[in-house]
Amino acid sequence: MNVEPNPVRTVEPGPPRSAAPAATAPAAGRTATAPTASAPATPEPATGRAAEETLEDYTLRFAPRTYRRWTPMVVATTALGGIAYMADFSIGAGIGLAHGTGNALVAIAVAAAVIFVTGYPLAYYGARYNIDLDLITRGSGFGYYGSVLTGVIFASFTFVFFALEGSIMAQGLKLGFGLPLWLGYLVSTLMVIPLVVYGMKALSKLQVWTTPVWLVLMVSPLVYLIWTDPGSVDRFLSYAGTDGEGGVNTASVLLGAGVCLSLIAQIGEQIDYLRFMPPRTAENRRAWWTAVVMAGPGWVVVGALKQVIGVFLAVHILSAVGPGLAPEPIRQFKGAFDAMLPSWLVVPLAVALVVVSQIKINVTNAYSGSLAWTNSFTRVTRRYPGRMVFVLVNLGIALVLMEADMFSFLNSVLGFYSNCAIAWVVTVATDIGVNKHLLRISPLRPEFRRGMLYAVNPVGVVAFTAASGLSIAMYFHALGDTLQPYSPVAAALIAFVLTPLTAVATRGRYYLRRTDDGIDEPLLDAEGNPSAVTLDCHVCHRPYERPDLAACAAHDAVVCSLCLSTDRTGAHVLPAAPAAPAASAAG
Repeated sequence: MNVEPNPVRTVEPGPPRSAAPAATAPAAGRTATAPTASAPATPEPATGRAAEETLEDYTLRFAPRTYRRWTPMVVATTALGGIAYMADFSIGAGIGLAHGTGNALVAIAVAAAVIFVTGYPLAYYGARYNIDLDLITRGSGFGYYGSVLTGVIFASFTFVFFALEGSIMAQGLKLGFGLPLWLGYLVSTLMVIPLVVYGMKALSKLQVWTTPVWLVLMVSPLVYLIWTDPGSVDRFLSYAGTDGEGGVNTASVLLGAGVCLSLIAQIGEQIDYLRFMPPRTAENRRAWWTAVVMAGPGWVVVGALKQVIGVFLAVHILSAVGPGLAPEPIRQFKGAFDAMLPSWLVVPLAVALVVVSQIKINVTNAYSGSLAWTNSFTRVTRRYPGRMVFVLVNLGIALVLMEADMFSFLNSVLGFYSNCAIAWVVTVATDIGVNKHLLRISPLRPEFRRGMLYAVNPVGVVAFTAASGLSIAMYFHALGDTLQPYSPVAAALIAFVLTPLTAVATRGRYYLRRTDDGIDEPLLDAEGNPSAVTLDCHVCHRPYERPDLAACAAHDAVVCSLCLSTDRTGAHVLPAAPAAPAASAAG
């Protein structure tokens, strides 16, 4: 199966040129021509290296149709390859050992349902409009600068889970090769850098080629164990947890669900792949929808199954290794492999599983984290330092967390973080589902370009701040011990209620600064997909597809979204205009 798309054609800086006749259209006076001699001199915000680097995998911007050459199933396989992480086994084991199997199973199911429901609209928008979650967030209640806050939240998700996966790999290297943990942390960090440099092209190959190996190593010992020892299932189902009660209770379920819900931000990493989906057409409609659901919200089905397996394996090895080591995936799979393989092969295969899993997820963590940091930094500073700078920043923070032994207080970290993640994702999902499609207050088509959006939209910022702030206070017992387990519920409910209330109160006036981007050519084609019509940006002199462009305020020409983002004087940014009703701006 060919997973490599046709290479993107890039254009060296120089005089503007016309795009191919078949792909271009006039823009009602806004054409890609150089500034005239009478036009005022303005700085060129994004040239050379900056524009060139973003064409590598379309960091910060709309992913054009000319780049998206993968089939829906290849994109889905690549996206699902990123959820091969081992953290689910540790998370499930930690919940099960503390609260018992019954509470763990209910907690995992509750969290999975919330993640699926909130992830669906986000995955659809990412795949349909070919933009990442940060760009979706901008036009879904947060504004151009307001989404910087959630960008940092997502970046923190990537380095927290990179540290968690790196810790798991270091445990495997210690068991298999006697490598000290501090050195294992360093190895697990450095080995990812060469793999994440090349963006989506390299990641698609890596994920497709390694997924079959990962599945065989993960599933085969589990099937063998259940087949040869049916009693292991009964021991798993009857395990009562450290409190010894065994019954299902609300507090234990919610505490467990809160830890699982820290993974709700994983949808952002899924969208980093889904934005490369091909256009949806009558011919590929079934495959398109299958891929979006399977690789979008559907990731949580696999994740929940891994958490349940983590509980099962932890209970299976509990008597042999004790509660301190049972949550470690390397110990879990060593115990599973012990039942079916000769002793000399057990540790090497267990280590191989851990290493393959860690590489698959941590290249995704490093890749998505670099996108999130770059998005936020470029908007705030109006400078583009290059994605690789933030690959190193993200990995450096993760390495510090690993050396600080984050794994030993894993559930506390994830329980705290989940409140922020829930507040963010629920706010955006509610804006899409309720404000856009039910109330029609928010424009249906997501907007992300500078000049088209207000700097801050109170709809998302107020809902997110209130939901995360109050739920974090509850988590740290500020409102009493009784309410502490309910912090994730509070985060979700407050975000869900405040998002439409704030939109109604503000009458949706802070979504768009203007509804007209100055180009007459439609943003969408006849089938509702982003238009493939190409125009030249007069600043960086490169061709871009219609959704990535806006008219230039200083010249009779068009300018791309990155040049707008890095325009330090605002000379190219369109002025504000009275906004029409939101429904008229729908795409």
